[in-house]
Amino acid sequence: MRYQTAELSLIGDRDQNQDRVLVAENEAGCILAVLDGMGGHSDGERAAEVAIESISESFWQSSESIKDPTGFLDDLVRNAHEAIVSIGSGLSVEHKPRATCAVCLVHQGRAWWAHVGDARIYLLRGSAVVERTRDHSHVEVLLQEGLIMPEEVSTHPMRHYVEACLGGESGLPDLSLPNFRGLQTDDILLVCSDGFWSGLSDEYIASSFDSSRPLSESLGELAEKAVAANGPHSDNTTAAALRVLAG
Repeated sequence: MRYQTAELSLIGDRDQNQDRVLVAENEAGCILAVLDGMGGHSDGERAAEVAIESISESFWQSSESIKDPTGFLDDLVRNAHEAIVSIGSGLSVEHKPRATCAVCLVHQGRAWWAHVGDARIYLLRGSAVVERTRDHSHVEVLLQEGLIMPEEVSTHPMRHYVEACLGGESGLPDLSLPNFRGLQTDDILLVCSDGFWSGLSDEYIASSFDSSRPLSESLGELAEKAVAANGPHSDNTTAAALRVLAG
């Protein structure tokens, strides 16, 4: 399978960038990952850094074919969680580093993904959202139960409260691991932090990728719009994308 990739991370209106992004390819396939350090906790930037290093190391060690992609992702996220927990050893609960995580593996023409928290993964096809992950957040619960409308999410007072993350306590948090999805030519996989998606509707995101334009150009324009939409207090804005090419 041939594909084109792009990645970016904008600081937004923050003093530091606590997001990290990874796009890597080896004989087993391609991996996209976004880690978002939780700024309300001590050393969120360090949490994202050690987690992305762990994910990268796990991927590069899998240079041969991955026989169990779901198990591979489970182990990969578990290792990242344990890496963050280790740097918080001895700290009080409120000071333990934490991060949200989204990671997508492309392997043998299919995509597998896993996420914890409100970093998202989208599968886009024909300018529409085929599928996206559901945030581990209180606002997502309200949305799925029909208690709020989609347009209320970005302004809800509890929009920044996540119910699962990496780091903190030693036990692995709830991890969403759906079945694989077959990929088609021009499909786009998008992995992003909440600073990217929170200022943009799903429909707008899906309609903004044009196969006649470089993927990096479309991704950059979306990121700039997200920063502007969330201003003057925009969050770090980070994303990685992959487009499936013909042939």
